[in-house]
Amino acid sequence: MLHTIIEKNSYQDSIVLMLLTNYLKTLDGVNNVQVMMGTPANKDIFRTGGLATDELDEAKPSDMVIVIDTESDNLIDEVVKKAKDYLDAQGKASNDNEATDERVKTWDKALELGKNASVALISVPGVYAAVEVERALDAGKNVFCFSDNVSMEDEARLKQMAHEKGLVLMGPDCGTGIANGIPLAFANRVRKGSIGMVGASGTGIQEVSTIIHKLGAGVTNAIGTGGRDLKADIQGTTFKDSIALLDQDPDVKVIVAISKPPAPEVRDDVLSLLRATNKPVVAIFLGEKPTSHEEGLYRAYTLEETARIAVDLLNGKTPGSYDDELAIPDIQLEPQQKYIKGYYSGGTLAYEAATLMNDALNLNAKDAGDGFILQKEGYEVIDLGDDVYTQGRPHPMIDATKRKEMMVEAGNDPETAAILIDIVLGYGAHDNMAGELAPTIKKVIADAKNQGRNLPVIGTIVGTDLDPQNYAKQKEILEEAGVILCQSNAQAVKTALALVGKPIFSEPKPIRPKTSSVAVMPKVSEESRQMLVATKFINVGLESFSKAINENGGDAVQFDWHPVAGGDVTLQKALNYLNKVSLKVVV
Repeated sequence: MLHTIIEKNSYQDSIVLMLLTNYLKTLDGVNNVQVMMGTPANKDIFRTGGLATDELDEAKPSDMVIVIDTESDNLIDEVVKKAKDYLDAQGKASNDNEATDERVKTWDKALELGKNASVALISVPGVYAAVEVERALDAGKNVFCFSDNVSMEDEARLKQMAHEKGLVLMGPDCGTGIANGIPLAFANRVRKGSIGMVGASGTGIQEVSTIIHKLGAGVTNAIGTGGRDLKADIQGTTFKDSIALLDQDPDVKVIVAISKPPAPEVRDDVLSLLRATNKPVVAIFLGEKPTSHEEGLYRAYTLEETARIAVDLLNGKTPGSYDDELAIPDIQLEPQQKYIKGYYSGGTLAYEAATLMNDALNLNAKDAGDGFILQKEGYEVIDLGDDVYTQGRPHPMIDATKRKEMMVEAGNDPETAAILIDIVLGYGAHDNMAGELAPTIKKVIADAKNQGRNLPVIGTIVGTDLDPQNYAKQKEILEEAGVILCQSNAQAVKTALALVGKPIFSEPKPIRPKTSSVAVMPKVSEESRQMLVATKFINVGLESFSKAINENGGDAVQFDWHPVAGGDVTLQKALNYLNKVSLKVVV
């Protein structure tokens, strides 16, 4: 039986509510439960999950909603009490470990205390994000928008608005970045150095920047654009502005450009602009297999190769071919074991795995939707961060539930030859993902052994020795569980391919003269330059982002955001418009 509890005007952060939902699901007698704010999008998730009730329609976006499926009416009060206790504990922990003394509850106060801040981080529910991004841009702030579920139309409009104001809009759905050596959002702690990055790819930035760190170099700025920036609707607005910005940054000696498969015409525009830079560039468009470099513009096939070329260029070396020294384990597979299966928390890593497998196995498989980056015969590569898996539940970098289910299912398939996984460390990620996955990994390997099969689980850790999770300990836990750990995702995939008799060998790329470019470099404003040397930030939403900034030499004004106008988005837009008009009249 379904029961609905509505807490009026009780705004809570979405990630906190996702974790609360996971906690309540562990209670005896609870068949199912979901806790979310009463937004229209969240009501759809309730309905999709079989938790629709008549009372749900009464909830407003500013109301917290709990829907419980239980046979015991007596359990309702206990669940509500445990939910409130959980939220109280979260609030107490936040107050006991305040990320900053500068806490505000209004935009006016945030802008007063953050008048010297050059970047505003926005991590509010997506339905409200466009209004808050516009407010920040109107205030002259560069914006890092972590929020997702922003319409393509709003993204295009806001990015053009930022461009015209001489500002940079990173996102929406921008998961990671580095500003002046300071990690933003879900980011790793990486040595500060002379490589500048721009990426329409969150875990692509993380993989390349952490390998750069392991190779002894560092990153001064990594500008995330959001994954849709190079689509035809957006035309690479932020990507192009960021290339110009890095080209004029005196602290950047080498530029790295990363993208998931872009729209062809946007890709060509970006390449033309990269040819017009004054600095050496390394570019990777996932899914493409370049066969040559140009002078000053080097094309990579894998994320690891991208990092290695960048470090070589920084050290004054001419990039060559990079032969993998893979330690292929001596594992005997059964004749029926043919298929590699990859379960990824990082979408870009999933794209890379699918690309390598497609090329080596001649699969010609396409993106199959529902998170399947590759699905053909028994081969599969899944991005568990896809919307289909994250609606109403935490990202797989935080919650391993779905991945563990899939690993067990793959392990019971006698045709599975290898399972690929990634572990992403850094701010925002699980405190101990290796420990969370280890029991399932042991079970999968042991169950296959009991059925007369060897089943390799092959993985990589995206992280550095500076990350809060303790890289060495995560490595130890995974190896003790039986994981074959590799230095990069590309090496992990190549190891799996070698085990099934399809090894990949690197081929040298000749360096030909650079193609001439007629591209006009976008103008760079002083306001956008300030982002590159940022030390002061306004953080609108998730408090953990303030903590990461302050722990790494920055200073964040924490804006404890709550929806205004009862959560009515149309009314919020009207109020924002009237406020802009009144300001113009005053001026």
